[in-house]
Amino acid sequence: MKDYGASATPAETVQVATSGDVVTARQMVRTLAQRGGLGLVHQTKLVTAASELGRNMLVYGGGGVVRAAALSDAGRSGIYVEFRDEGPGIPDVELALTDGWTSGNGMGLGLSGARRLVDEFDIASGPEGTTVRIVKWAR
Repeated sequence: MKDYGASATPAETVQVATSGDVVTARQMVRTLAQRGGLGLVHQTKLVTAASELGRNMLVYGGGGVVRAAALSDAGRSGIYVEFRDEGPGIPDVELALTDGWTSGNGMGLGLSGARRLVDEFDIASGPEGTTVRIVKWAR
């Protein structure tokens, strides 16, 4: 994924340690998406992805931080969201991105579903934790 640091507004941050914090992070993402000019369908896709990734971060990573910012790049606007935890990491990222695979009781659509809902998706995972970065562009 491209580094959008120079083209992003200052990031808003939510510490996630409870289910209520996931709701707060989701609301932050929705507000940024509305301000960023994303249409209702794209807002819904981004918020759905953020909700799933935030929940995964809480359940599998023990919580973490969600950072989000509005972007402007090459005449288009969008929203960047980063999910960072210090959990045990994902042993096999490619397997975890496979539809139907689950490490728990879910339907196995979390990571793969979130990836399909956004325009850009990047994941890095290891024993020090997992970081997922997503971007949804206004159309």
